[in-house]
Amino acid sequence: MKTIKILSGALLAILAISCSSDDSKPAPSYPVENPLESYYTQTGFTTSSNFINSGSYEFGLAFSPNVKGVMKAITVKLPDANPALRVTIWDYTTKEVIKTETVNVASANTLVSHPISDLALEKDKKYMITMNSNDWYKRNKADNTNATYPVTAGNINFLEYRWLSGTTQTFPTTVSANYNAGDLSFDFKRTE
Repeated sequence: MKTIKILSGALLAILAISCSSDDSKPAPSYPVENPLESYYTQTGFTTSSNFINSGSYEFGLAFSPNVKGVMKAITVKLPDANPALRVTIWDYTTKEVIKTETVNVASANTLVSHPISDLALEKDKKYMITMNSNDWYKRNKADNTNATYPVTAGNINFLEYRWLSGTTQTFPTTVSANYNAGDLSFDFKRTE
């Protein structure tokens, strides 16, 4: 009888452990994505020209994530070196700066990935990523017609391209739909 009680207790303990492990499934792991190439494909901005020392501008893309996630890195490629490129992440609605990073673009025509501490991005919240530079690639359609926004690129909706002349860290006010000056983007990882 004592043996049956011990075996029954052991069996119950094993069942309890196996049941609890069934309930604790690992969280899904999502890939890191960079939406820029998909954005260019969706807009048809396949024609590119280089602008070097062409006047300073604050410019970039307004966007909204389709899912909750984090920005893990800033990516940029310029037609000229810039050891102190200022990149800003903005709250689109309030026009307030969320984060500023200085990116070392050591070589022309080379994609730079600048890791940042994970920046939480909320689903459907509007943000903007800009850089201040006098060098950029201008990308547009061959016929210079407008792109249709919003543009969905993976888990990111791009809402518009904006720019403003000058070197100050000021939220851009001019919207242009027939080109993008870049190449400025970010690595995004969905979290739920």
